[in-house]
Amino acid sequence: MDNNKLTSEIFSILENNFLFGYNQNPSPENRNSGTGKVRILSIDGGGATDGTLAAKSILHLETIIRRISGDPNAHISDYFDVVAGSGIGGVIAALLFTKGENGKPLFTAGETVKFVAENGAKLCRSDKSGVFRRVFRVPAKVFDRTFKELTLKDTLKTVLIPCYDLNTGAPFVFSRADAVEMDACDFKLSSVCNATTTTGRPINITSVDQRTRIVAVSGVVAMNNPTAAAITHVLYNKQQFPFCNGVEDLLVVSLGNGEPSNLTAGNGTPTRTALVKIVGEAVSDTVDQAVSMAFGQSRKSGYVRIQGNKGLFNVKDEKKYANMSVQADDMLKQHNVESVLFHGKKCNSTNLEKLEFFAREIFKESERRKTSTIPIVLLNQTTTSSSARTSSATTLSTISSS
Repeated sequence: MDNNKLTSEIFSILENNFLFGYNQNPSPENRNSGTGKVRILSIDGGGATDGTLAAKSILHLETIIRRISGDPNAHISDYFDVVAGSGIGGVIAALLFTKGENGKPLFTAGETVKFVAENGAKLCRSDKSGVFRRVFRVPAKVFDRTFKELTLKDTLKTVLIPCYDLNTGAPFVFSRADAVEMDACDFKLSSVCNATTTTGRPINITSVDQRTRIVAVSGVVAMNNPTAAAITHVLYNKQQFPFCNGVEDLLVVSLGNGEPSNLTAGNGTPTRTALVKIVGEAVSDTVDQAVSMAFGQSRKSGYVRIQGNKGLFNVKDEKKYANMSVQADDMLKQHNVESVLFHGKKCNSTNLEKLEFFAREIFKESERRKTSTIPIVLLNQTTTSSSARTSSATTLSTISSS
């Protein structure tokens, strides 16, 4: 009943934003408190570049931050408070925000680009029959080698990675906040990555304590663009984000992976895989437009969407764009497309210029916190409690205990 009430309240807020526009004179309790902004990184599932565009966008962000901070060892996880990723985006999130040796992230942005280049295409394709089916099981072994026994509790910041649970017929969001408060919500990261990327047969996933079992289908099916879920988590999690009252208190970077191309079979009919991609990208665009509308006047300084648009360049050399790295580089050079629900799309500065601007805004927030006595984020520490959750706001997660 509590979840239903919360869902009703969320949709009521969204409906008001859609119908009546942005509230230019927010109530005192919703005004920016001046304590700072929560920084959110959201990463889509596979698109035209199978994760390469998002990975390269993150590398560009990290490179700019290292340059302006003067710290050659700065990591992207140092400058974001929350990361949400779906499909290959979930894998990228796990690589960048999981604790490795000496407390540093498991992967740098550069290493993540290499990982995606080697594995992204396998992770984003649909299941095949016969001998090819065995080929697409290889990534599971890659995840086991990469993450070993690491679990959600070993992540550095708030991490949200969705899949779709066939047991409950609803999205399931793997969440660090859930894991540290309830052992039944802690999963091995190799299992989490398997769950969010599986595009063939459903995968049975069990929590570390064996109490929670789900039958997982790809996070791309559940929510290809997890930005709205991340924002909801922050706004309703007052224990971790006590001073975040509205979008004015957020800095959000949402990364797409390029609009998919070649969606039809030889007879011009979309394949089943193509239909899944079409639905995923359509939902991603809707989420982008809705979030942009909700930010209103704050969207230019508080929200950015980086997404390659196949309609903005003429692909004259198909062989050139068979290389996803080249395609991603060209997408970063495209003019950024700003979408606002009911107001269409418009082009402005390039994706690279947008990333440069937001990298500086993110760094400014980091510098501001050095002189502030009020913490903007209160990250929960690992516990072994099996009691009910108290601070997590992962409202789409549904626990199905055996």
